[in-house]
Amino acid sequence: MTDQLLVTIGILLIVAGLILASVSIILLSQRAGNSRGRGGAVIVIGPFPIVLGSDKEAARSLLLLAVIFVVTLIALFLLQIV
Repeated sequence: MTDQLLVTIGILLIVAGLILASVSIILLSQRAGNSRGRGGAVIVIGPFPIVLGSDKEAARSLLLLAVIFVVTLIALFLLQIV
């Protein structure tokens, strides 16, 4: 594959992700009921994940995903696959 094709595919995937996120936010905001939203974020600085969550369960789930992500990245770095 040429570099230009890979760049084009990457940009299309980013745009598709943004469109999908926007559509899901619009659909979820129109849902009726008094549901409380849950959410969180993970900020990875080097090998250290910083987890922010709206409740303990969301933070725990994000922490597990962040640890799996960091371990995978370290393993790929050590194997020189990246």
